[in-house]
Amino acid sequence: MQRRDFSRSLLAAGTTALGAASGLTLTPALAQRVGPKEGVDFMRLAQPAPVQSPVSQVEVLEFFAYSCIHCFNFEPIFEDWIQKKPAHVTVRRMPVAFSPQFVPMQRLYFTLEAMNLVDKLHAKVFQAIHVERLPLTTPPAIIDWVAKQGVDRAKFTEIFDIAATGQKAQQAVNLQDAYGVEGTPALGIGGRYYLPGQGPRTLVVANALIAELRAKA
Repeated sequence: MQRRDFSRSLLAAGTTALGAASGLTLTPALAQRVGPKEGVDFMRLAQPAPVQSPVSQVEVLEFFAYSCIHCFNFEPIFEDWIQKKPAHVTVRRMPVAFSPQFVPMQRLYFTLEAMNLVDKLHAKVFQAIHVERLPLTTPPAIIDWVAKQGVDRAKFTEIFDIAATGQKAQQAVNLQDAYGVEGTPALGIGGRYYLPGQGPRTLVVANALIAELRAKA
């Protein structure tokens, strides 16, 4: 599903997924033998996107939406890749906002990040939305659910509502625009490349592009 479809869709937990990126059809085994093709497997940005990581690191951004079923399916694959990635790779997750309806979910992620709760609750948010069918798309529903996970309600609400969290959400939107994100999940590599997709093939391509940027560093 393309970006315009995201903006037209009403967000509701358990409804049809929001945002399938273009599928990549080669299997991982074949991908090992067939090099990534620009314009097919990835796009080179016309203008480099900003990066926060030092020059010695290759920054990988994951663009996702909690309401996206494809992001839910991609999450365990991506998490396994994170656990095995080289030390010179820095990963940052970027929740997208294709309309104002996405902003509460952006704030949810950045509040979890600020409270060092991503490892504990990130996957559980996906589970709550796509398996338990909970509508975690508004601030009251989000705060109630987080409190039920044993998180201090007042502290979470404070961070959820502060201007700094909103600024992080806007910065994520700026990055999704810089990379030209049209669907989720998707990856941004080193401020140079954009990869639509959702599976092992995407990560094979990512590995190749990371190696290319590392060789040029």
